[in-house]
Amino acid sequence: MSAGPRRILVVDDDPLVATTIQRVLRPEGYEVDIALGGAAALDQARDRRPDLVVLDVMMPGMDGLEVCRQLRADRELPILFLTARTTTADRVRGLDSGADDYLVKPFAYAELLARVRALLRRAAPPTTVLQFADLTLQVETGEVHRGERLIRCTAREFALLVHFLRHPRQVLTRDQLLNAIWADEETDDNVVAVYIGYLRAKLDGGGEPRLIQTVRGFGYSLREA
Repeated sequence: MSAGPRRILVVDDDPLVATTIQRVLRPEGYEVDIALGGAAALDQARDRRPDLVVLDVMMPGMDGLEVCRQLRADRELPILFLTARTTTADRVRGLDSGADDYLVKPFAYAELLARVRALLRRAAPPTTVLQFADLTLQVETGEVHRGERLIRCTAREFALLVHFLRHPRQVLTRDQLLNAIWADEETDDNVVAVYIGYLRAKLDGGGEPRLIQTVRGFGYSLREA
């Protein structure tokens, strides 16, 4: 899965259908590319690496079943078939070719959006969540929350916070933090204290109780007072 907005490739030989689906998906925050045929779809999938493909079955030349098989040979990604065919045999052929879901035309746009959301959720990798008290950090997405409050961290602040969350209630010395976060970089001796100050300002900025405590003579610890 790509980082940032999810990218969807819409494949349909009818430009009106393709652009209509694009207009439905874009307001939901997706980046949407269009391919008007099978060969173009394979080229776009290789170049743009979509997170999901919405694929019409009945297209001239290379049909959706063959496009699906070739996409599957390249990599795993969710594929939602769109088709006017309604028989059970048609559904079975579509699913056997590698599609994950099947939506029959005409369809409600709300149902299309629901199917897209469900497929993207199922395909998403598991997220590593680190939590202490009301502090939550999602490692893959970089999101940090104190309760309901979103906290924006720099890359170095984030790395330091991850280290604290992986060692809750332990006393971490300045040298341990330097070695873990700054490694062999040339840094000022005061850099740990400076970044602890940055984190405290952000973590406690809503008036919450302090979580990163100073253990005098030893270092710092992520613990409740």
